[in-house]
Amino acid sequence: MTRLIFLIVAAALAGCGVETASTAATAAALKKQEIEQGKKTMEQAQQKIGQSMEQMQQSRESAEK
Repeated sequence: MTRLIFLIVAAALAGCGVETASTAATAAALKKQEIEQGKKTMEQAQQKIGQSMEQMQQSRESAEK
């Protein structure tokens, strides 16, 4: 009887560990996606800034002529 209770408790604890590990893996995957999206957003912002700088330079050159 004691052995059966031990096996049930051990199985329950093992299940908790698997659940915790899968939750941590899911959280890490979501964080990775968040970081990748942030990098894409930053790259897009840098491109827009570069385009705006070019337009400003062209406007200055046109105004000087």
